[in-house]
Amino acid sequence: MRRKGSLPIGRSDFRELRRVDCYYIDKSLIIEELMESSTLIYLLPRPRRFGKTLLQSTFRYFFEKDEEDNEWLFRDLAIYKTKTFEKHFAKYPVIYLTFKDIKSTTFEVNLEKIYDLIDGEFSRHEKNID
Repeated sequence: MRRKGSLPIGRSDFRELRRVDCYYIDKSLIIEELMESSTLIYLLPRPRRFGKTLLQSTFRYFFEKDEEDNEWLFRDLAIYKTKTFEKHFAKYPVIYLTFKDIKSTTFEVNLEKIYDLIDGEFSRHEKNID
């Protein structure tokens, strides 16, 4: 009997998780909730290792215009059948910053790592800047 999937322990990239067929609890309708909300700021306070980076990665692959077609990531998820999918999927540039790997003991080193993240995002979107 083939095992359906593996546990996504240590995985925080949505595309990687879907590509290797890990177990996944569909939380995709939170995207629709966000888009229909009149709230300007949406705060998701959760403890460490509670899926914040994975959710952020899910948002990135949903909203971002990408050279790779990411529709397959969402085909069997609840969000795929919504008007929100038709209206917002792959329509926007996304600035994706995660601080999960910034763990230095000094402020200066952490700040430099944040600058590197911002520089990386700028480089990633350079072709879209007029």
